[in-house]
Amino acid sequence: MIDALRARQIAGAALDVFEREPLPVDSPLWDLDNLLITPHIAGLTDKLWNRHYELFSDNLSRYLTGQTLRFVVDKQKGY
Repeated sequence: MIDALRARQIAGAALDVFEREPLPVDSPLWDLDNLLITPHIAGLTDKLWNRHYELFSDNLSRYLTGQTLRFVVDKQKGY
């Protein structure tokens, strides 16, 4: 990705999660002017907790009625 951003094969990117966190100060990612780096909190919005509560409530209802749950983790796929 670094090479593609440097060569402008990718016009720009925004990254929120890295293999090592916090991102080391010597990472070449810091020097890219076409990369937006956020501190692993980009998902935090005013609606986040309401969405979590809605999903939990829906899945609880589904569980209690024997329906398929939404967004089940597939451990074989790793997500």
